[in-house]
Amino acid sequence: MTISISAIYTPPLSQNPPIVPSPISKLPRFSPPRSAILCFSSSPPPPPDMDATTGPSLYPLHRSKTLHLVRHAQGIHNVEGEKDHSAYMSYDLFDAHLTPLGWNQVDNLHKHVQACGLSKRVELVITSPLLRTMQTAVGVFGGGAYSDGIDVRPLMVANAGNSNHPAISSLNCPPFVAVELCREHLGVHPCDKRRSVSEYRPLFPAIDFSLIENEDDILWTPDIREKNEEVASRGLKFLNWLWTRKEKEIAIVTHSGFLYHTLSAFGNDCHPSIKSEICTHFANCELRSVIIVDRSLMGSDSSTTNYPGKIPQGPDLPSDIADEKQSEKGASK
Repeated sequence: MTISISAIYTPPLSQNPPIVPSPISKLPRFSPPRSAILCFSSSPPPPPDMDATTGPSLYPLHRSKTLHLVRHAQGIHNVEGEKDHSAYMSYDLFDAHLTPLGWNQVDNLHKHVQACGLSKRVELVITSPLLRTMQTAVGVFGGGAYSDGIDVRPLMVANAGNSNHPAISSLNCPPFVAVELCREHLGVHPCDKRRSVSEYRPLFPAIDFSLIENEDDILWTPDIREKNEEVASRGLKFLNWLWTRKEKEIAIVTHSGFLYHTLSAFGNDCHPSIKSEICTHFANCELRSVIIVDRSLMGSDSSTTNYPGKIPQGPDLPSDIADEKQSEKGASK
């Protein structure tokens, strides 16, 4: 099901807490407004009689994007953390990779996106630059098994990240781009710390890492965990950046915390059941498709499907307007 997301997000006001430096301060700045109407609107919310809860609404297609949101498949940290929450502090889970069950989940989702035709519609795949998200992204949206002699780089080499998985081809696939803004909560948990870009490139040759500014992970710190509201703010920056992309249908492979705190800012002008559908936690390897719309004319792309009338030119006065003009003539006599 595709959900039209429309909501007002106002970051919660604090009681003047002490300012503590956090990893989020090192992220690229996209400068969203302090109070942003999601769907990128600068206008006030609609009056009650026009609220989304009253029924369907219309919006120009070219001022929207379709996002296919995916949480990574089961990672080794999910298994160990379920047994003992303190395991999340273990460096044995550094940059956690997928479990064999996780790869099974990936294979099932890959079959689903092929069967429903989604794999042919996605124009871009964005992935968080961690092992478990990149493994999920290439496994779900990649081109299947890679064979020597194919004149394209593999999306993933064999056994990348202790996967015991064959190489995955980039043949007939959309571009894959790694983006730091859609990472999981930053800090403290070693499973959420990434490797250097130079370590990832040989493992995932066809993923574009050019948007990652730093070779090493300077965002993760061992003693400061990113706050929930900071994750939500980062999610808004990510959506604002997404709006600058030319692609209209984008798959995003990311993390549970990032998705939950970002999406919780949405749906406040919808029926409560829609709000719940948007904002519940994702299961491992769950896919949800949503639509974001541009209410503020921030997007500048013109429609590719709209077609102007009156070509060639000719009389086309609608009958109701003709009736109005005739009535005006009669009243003036």
